[in-house]
Amino acid sequence: MKMNKSGLLSGLVLAGSLFASVTSVSAEEIKVGIANFGEHPQLNAAIAGFKEAMSANGFVEGKDVSYSESHTNFDASLVPQMITKLQSENPKLIYTITTPVSQIAKQALAGSGIPIVFSAVTDPVAAKLVPSWEAGDTNMTGASDLQDIAAVLEFTRKLLPDAKRLALPYNPGEANDTALLEKVEALAPAAGFSVVPVGIDNVNDIQQRITSVAGKADVIYTPASNLIQPAIAAVSAAARQIGVPIVNSDSSAVANGTVPASFSVDYSQVGKNAGMIAAEILKGKSPADIPPSAPTYETHAPMISKSAAAAFGIEIPASFDDCGCIVE
Repeated sequence: MKMNKSGLLSGLVLAGSLFASVTSVSAEEIKVGIANFGEHPQLNAAIAGFKEAMSANGFVEGKDVSYSESHTNFDASLVPQMITKLQSENPKLIYTITTPVSQIAKQALAGSGIPIVFSAVTDPVAAKLVPSWEAGDTNMTGASDLQDIAAVLEFTRKLLPDAKRLALPYNPGEANDTALLEKVEALAPAAGFSVVPVGIDNVNDIQQRITSVAGKADVIYTPASNLIQPAIAAVSAAARQIGVPIVNSDSSAVANGTVPASFSVDYSQVGKNAGMIAAEILKGKSPADIPPSAPTYETHAPMISKSAAAAFGIEIPASFDDCGCIVE
């Protein structure tokens, strides 16, 4: 069979083009969408932890995987639009952060075939994201930020041995918050506390609702609520006005002297838990076969601000002298 020079050259060019095309496809990065509720230290840590775990499990950013990140500045009405945008980019998986975002994503992506991994969800069962703590849903599973409430109460009792009444600000419209309230009410008596629920569904009501517990509470526990935590400075200002100390679920507010103390989950670890789950799914495992994970006691840590404690009139007990958890 004969071939002239131009035919040979054309054949070589075509073969080279095909090889380049195959090489490009084989090296194509996996796309992962990240749907966040808003910019916040805890949620940002969950994203960083997710990427770290993904990288440790063979999905290196810029090489094996690319991320498309988006958030709505805590505006729930914009979440459907965010999910639609991420879906249009044809990701292999979407990572959702917080309960509202995860709930909307589950509904919006039903039947899409795109698996969803959530994090920063306190109770995924109560939020109807998964059927139980023993199994994932058909297309969704993830990592909870469920705190060890018994340990939180134990820490609070150790810090404030004379406290008897514990106020809990919560958003009645958020499944996370109501599930946590039920858990606190169930466990508080064993720790010697009665519970004073403080329903807040609008940040503009924080001042009035927090100051309303004057004379009714000895300590306030502020949970990992999507309404409460972004407004923790306002909560603290109102609590300080009535002289009721705060134990927070986020250490960053202690580190900057906003509140006196925290016993908090490490959100970087929550993100890592989610990243490990995502890697399993991308390697072929079904979300339904992966139970949601929850932080262990060891992923919690205390922190006490010496300056904020003094501002709230708290004398730090000697039992914390060697804890290594006191900051200025």
